[in-house]
Amino acid sequence: MMSKIHRFNSMILPRLPPAFSTASGTAVKPKTAIVMLNMGGPETTDQVGDYLHRIMTDRDMIQLPVQSKLGPWIASRRTEEVKKKYSEIGGGSPILKWTNSQGSLLTQALDQMLPESAPHKHYVAFRYVPPFTEDAFREVESDGADRVIIFSQYPQYSCATTGSSLNAIADFYRNRTTPANVKFSLIERWASHKLLAKVFSERIKEKLDKFDEKIRDDVLILFTAHSLPLKAVSRGDTYPHEVASTVSRTMEELGGRNPHRLVWQSKVGPLPWLQPYTDDAIKLYAKQGVKHLILVPVAFVNEHIETLHELDIEYCDEVAKEAGILQIERAEAPNVHPTFIAALADVVAGHISNGPRISKQFLTRCPHCVSQRCLASKEFFKRLCGADQNVDKIGS
Repeated sequence: MMSKIHRFNSMILPRLPPAFSTASGTAVKPKTAIVMLNMGGPETTDQVGDYLHRIMTDRDMIQLPVQSKLGPWIASRRTEEVKKKYSEIGGGSPILKWTNSQGSLLTQALDQMLPESAPHKHYVAFRYVPPFTEDAFREVESDGADRVIIFSQYPQYSCATTGSSLNAIADFYRNRTTPANVKFSLIERWASHKLLAKVFSERIKEKLDKFDEKIRDDVLILFTAHSLPLKAVSRGDTYPHEVASTVSRTMEELGGRNPHRLVWQSKVGPLPWLQPYTDDAIKLYAKQGVKHLILVPVAFVNEHIETLHELDIEYCDEVAKEAGILQIERAEAPNVHPTFIAALADVVAGHISNGPRISKQFLTRCPHCVSQRCLASKEFFKRLCGADQNVDKIGS
């Protein structure tokens, strides 16, 4: 079993040189800006209250009755409990450090791969903690890049995650003129990318090696992803089948010897969500006699509270022990694994070289969507990325 003295304390984030300065310290204007979208997480426990408040009042993320009152009440009620969890993983979320490390390594790779679009610079745009989406785009405008690539760090698209971040961009430009002579484009999903599957398979192999070779091929692999309200699934959100596509490709890459299932974690509130839940699956498999498991966070690209606390402490250390699991391992998130950096670089390089600037999949609404906010956002990005002018390729 894993120790509650968590791995986060011993994880070493790479020390990277500051971007865009010469030996004399002169700033270099980026030609290509890469804006990395994600939810974010509080760096310190002092940020937890505001972080929860923003999540619980964001109707793109979660919809509650009388949300303007109930959302803040839930956030306030949960703050102390969540602060305690962050204290147990080192005092805050490492997601900003990981994202900056990933972005720096990504842009270094792109500068070598695509000198014609260099220099590249990454910008972090978080939804619920600084640096916020609007902060990132103000910096992009100040730097004066020629092209801006909006790159979701959720490989599998959901209206609640990537959709919410994109709505925040549309909000930012609602009463603001978009920069002239700047080519915008969007990468909103990349769930089936071959190198994404490869890095997950490599993370799984690292943990399979910890099991006795006599049982190694029988270890049950539980791919776990953040759950989604069934209301959103019924509306037509593509997230569940995109997560499933990542699982399928990962198992193909792995060779398919081990049994596997897709399970769901992090349910919030009383409404029905996608099941089976990860903790329930651990308990129920233990009752069936399954005693050797690997948990694989398949929808997270870096470590944060839902891997470091929910999976490692709550599920691996507590639930699995109580259920009688003999051995459970948790595959690390991609973080800065070289294969993952290659995946990021390949996604962006392919986008720059072959486009399209915006996908038809993104512009297609869910069949049961009645949200005017969603419609307005898609229309905004259609204009921003030139789709209403028959501009397809990013180089156009």
